[in-house]
Amino acid sequence: MQAPEGEVAPPAVVEEEAPPAVVEAPPPALTAPVPASQVAPAVPPERRVADLPVESVRQRERFAVAVLQAVDKVTAETIRFEAPVGQPVRYKSLILTVRACEHTAGDEPTEDTVAYLTVDSQPKPQAGRPVPGPRQVFKGWIYASSPGLSGPEHPVYDTWLITCRTAAPLRGAAPVSLPSTANAAASRSR
Repeated sequence: MQAPEGEVAPPAVVEEEAPPAVVEAPPPALTAPVPASQVAPAVPPERRVADLPVESVRQRERFAVAVLQAVDKVTAETIRFEAPVGQPVRYKSLILTVRACEHTAGDEPTEDTVAYLTVDSQPKPQAGRPVPGPRQVFKGWIYASSPGLSGPEHPVYDTWLITCRTAAPLRGAAPVSLPSTANAAASRSR
């Protein structure tokens, strides 16, 4: 039926079905259990640390210096620097403190270099303005083989671990010779 000219036809009414009051959950899917003979251990038996005698379990080798790399995302400036363990190092507005730097032991399944790092954001003081307090950006372990796995997340700077190494001797420093016990005893008797 059409509406006469000049009149607007009323909109058509569509009836919707209401959802059911109670919805039954589908039955759980049953799977057959996997026999133990088909399950392989996550770590090969020859690599399990718990099965090794205590003497053969190696400690991780610790180092005195971490080699880090940082990039300024705004200027694209990249710098590689050394951070002695326990000493804070400033890179622009970041203060990086390496607490530990070590290589994995020989009995671990994969070889990697790891460091425990704390990163604080503290802008440099400016004349006439109050010194802003530091804000911790990151605290945790970082991995050289997987820099994106666990690392500092900062809007301007990226920092990652390259390697660990021992402290280098000072240039131009004379070697220190310790007196032998015979020489020390002779000098005391004089």
